[in-house]
Amino acid sequence: MNYRHSFHAGNSADVVKHSLLIALVRALQQKPGALTLIDTHAGCGLYDLDGEDAQRTGESMQGVLRAFVDPNPLLNDYRAAVQAVNVGAEPHVYPGSPRILAQLLRPQDFLILNEKHPDDAYTLRGVMRDTSAAVHERDAYELWLALLPTRTARGVVVVDPPYEQPDERARITATLAAAYRKWAHGVTVIWYPLKDRATHWRWKEQLRKLGIPKFLTVEHWLYDDDQPDIYNGAGLYIFNPPYAFTQALPPLLEALRAVLAPEGHKGEITADWLGN
Repeated sequence: MNYRHSFHAGNSADVVKHSLLIALVRALQQKPGALTLIDTHAGCGLYDLDGEDAQRTGESMQGVLRAFVDPNPLLNDYRAAVQAVNVGAEPHVYPGSPRILAQLLRPQDFLILNEKHPDDAYTLRGVMRDTSAAVHERDAYELWLALLPTRTARGVVVVDPPYEQPDERARITATLAAAYRKWAHGVTVIWYPLKDRATHWRWKEQLRKLGIPKFLTVEHWLYDDDQPDIYNGAGLYIFNPPYAFTQALPPLLEALRAVLAPEGHKGEITADWLGN
C-alpha cells in the first residue's frame, strides 16, 4: 500500500491519529517531568489541502472538514491544532504530526523528527525552522533504536510509515522487540492502515507474541463490512499508554466515530488491550 501523505492529508485517519496523539501527550504532561517526542517518519510537516494531490483524492472532505463543522467539544483540541496553522474558518493547510507535536511542547520537552526522503526532509526543515525541533534524515528503524533510551526519563516514539515496502511490518515488529528490550517503560505509537481484517489479524498476533504487557490497539473501521481492495480505515498500536489517557478514551472515540462515519454506515472504533 502506498500512503504518500500529500494525497491523504486531513483524511479520517489523520483526524483519529492526531486527536489521539494530542490526548496522549497531554495526559503525559499532567506530570511536570520532561518528555522527548520522536517522530520516525515525519513527512513534510505541512500539506496544502487545495493542492493537486489532496484535491485528486478529496479525502479531507470526509475527515478534517467534517471535524471542523461538528459541534462536539471533545474535538476542540484537535480543531485548535489545525486552526493554529490556518487563517479563516475553513482549513486550507493541514499540519502533519511534526507541527502538531511542536505545538504541544513545553519548555522542558524535546522534539526529534526524522524523514528519510531527501525532498521531504528538505521541506520539513523549512516548515520546522521556527521551532526547537531537531530534524534527521536517516533510516527510520535505525534511528528509532539509536535514540533509545531517550535523554529524558519519559518519552514517546511515533512510528507512521507509508507502508510502501513489503517488509515494513516485519521491520516494525523486529525493531519494536529490540526497542522494548532497551526501553521497556517508554510509550510507542504505531499507525497502520486497515485493508482487510485477516491480514491485519495475523500481524496483530505477531505483535502480541512479543509479550509487551501494556499493549492497546485502537481500530477505526469506516464501513460496516470490508470493502475489497480499498482503504477501510486505520488504527494505532499504543504501548504503555498512561492511565489518564486510557480513562478519557471512550467518549473521544465515540465522538470520532460519529463525525467520521461514511453516509449509510455506522462505522466502528474500538480500543482493546492485547498484552499478555
